[in-house]
Amino acid sequence: MEQTAALHALMLSDVYFPRINGVSTSIQTFRPELAARGVRVTVAAPAYPQGGNDDGVIRIPSRQVPLDPEDRLMTRAGLADFGRRAASADFSLVHIQTPFAAHYAGLKLARRLHLPVIATYHTHFEEYLFHYVPFVPRGALKGMARRVARGQCNALDAIVVPSQPMADTLSDYGVTAPLHVIPTGLPETQFRRGDGAAFRAAHGIAPERKIALFVGRAAYEKNIGFLLEMTDIARRHRPDLLLVIAGEGPALDSLRRQATQLGLDEHVRFVGYLPRETGLADCYAAADVFTFASRTETQGLVLLEAMAVGLPVLAIPALGAATIVAPQRGAIAAPDDPQAFAHLLVELLDHPTLLAALGSEAITFAREWDAATQAGRLVVLYRDIVSHPCIAH
Repeated sequence: MEQTAALHALMLSDVYFPRINGVSTSIQTFRPELAARGVRVTVAAPAYPQGGNDDGVIRIPSRQVPLDPEDRLMTRAGLADFGRRAASADFSLVHIQTPFAAHYAGLKLARRLHLPVIATYHTHFEEYLFHYVPFVPRGALKGMARRVARGQCNALDAIVVPSQPMADTLSDYGVTAPLHVIPTGLPETQFRRGDGAAFRAAHGIAPERKIALFVGRAAYEKNIGFLLEMTDIARRHRPDLLLVIAGEGPALDSLRRQATQLGLDEHVRFVGYLPRETGLADCYAAADVFTFASRTETQGLVLLEAMAVGLPVLAIPALGAATIVAPQRGAIAAPDDPQAFAHLLVELLDHPTLLAALGSEAITFAREWDAATQAGRLVVLYRDIVSHPCIAH
């Protein structure tokens, strides 16, 4: 494999494993692929009470975020100490992964060391802040989110976005720094099909029962309540339907209550977080259709993960997810309406031959998003900004 001139990238993030989310997954996916291309990667991320150390990761002291037990906020003292130690390192560039403490610490460090600095814009904050700050008018929150995003992005040498719709959104905000569409790819391990029968047996699900699956953080912005409403409609036509929700998060208790209020206790199964290499792979293999209703995804990587093991996708083609769903290759675009979505799901479940054809097509499509190709594109960007930094700061 072609090697680049020696580069050392500092990836600075407000979140990383053991905290499971799309940012963590993206960093973890790119690291080995970049290393295979001669790019050394050091990750700086919060320390977590449950541990989570591995090679190439610097853990920065952190404290709990109020009202958010899943996340941590790196302390000012911890970041300052890291900044002092980083001054003697041989970093070639700073790659910011999140827009909170990591953004400002990364920008400050890059300025002090005269390094180029880029960021990946993983999250479309405009569309879900109101779920967490309900006492502020939605319009005001949207305006604030756009102003902050514009200011942060225009202080950078370049921005990586995982989809063209997200690039268009940032351009509409007034972002003038260069935008580069580089999605998170899929490593080869994602194409290994798990044991669906084992998952069904472990959870007491009959082999013949039809499973619609959602995998992801149980958060309000994921629009999982829509899937519950849809299931309530679909089960009247398919009494054997079971919606499996794999994930945890702040909306979980609310979703459990909603499922009970809809009388769905026999048609919804909450299975929590599942280990990616074992339980989650088996969960994908057990399902018949992957269902997704989020309107806020900058990419929708979980859709590709489902497709990589031959699981057809039925999803609302909103924002970044549209890039994956709109080609209609192993995926079906669903209307943003629970009843219409339910009717499409029932139609798919009623046609197993169609499902099988979609599954085969999904694997072919997912292979076009391999991690090696995306990492190669990121290396080209790294080389370019190191050789010709804009020095927006």
